[in-house]
Amino acid sequence: MGIIDPAKVPLKTGSIYPAPYGAMMAGRSSLRLGDAGRLTQFGANLIILQPGALSSLRHWHQNEDEFVMVTVGECVLVQDGGETVMRAGDCAAFPAGVADGHHFINRSNAEARFLVVGSRAPSEVATYSDIDMKIEIEGGKARFTYKDGTPWEGPR
Repeated sequence: MGIIDPAKVPLKTGSIYPAPYGAMMAGRSSLRLGDAGRLTQFGANLIILQPGALSSLRHWHQNEDEFVMVTVGECVLVQDGGETVMRAGDCAAFPAGVADGHHFINRSNAEARFLVVGSRAPSEVATYSDIDMKIEIEGGKARFTYKDGTPWEGPR
């Protein structure tokens, strides 16, 4: 495949989160660079956060490692243990199976960008730390449930 021109990669906006959580992702978009390069063993996404935007709900992965590097601007990493300001060049790693929910918030007045590289496990479960929800992914199909595994029907 070779060179990937980010200007030719479709900008993905919106969220797969069920209501009311999908609306919380306003101001977040991404470029699926790994998909554009036809990668199959890991994903690589450039996340773009407008001022005030969240990267995701706070979560952790059961089977997939995640690596993040801020490329533009400044954002705040929120984890179980607190908050850390990250700037261009700063990196963070989230090993699979470590139950320490994380997400990023852009509290600055300028756009922030970070690269996320993650493994693509054939079966994955991500748990959302602050709400009673998880996502199960099997064979490329995603299903939201409560943490006890019962099907998602909305906030309890």
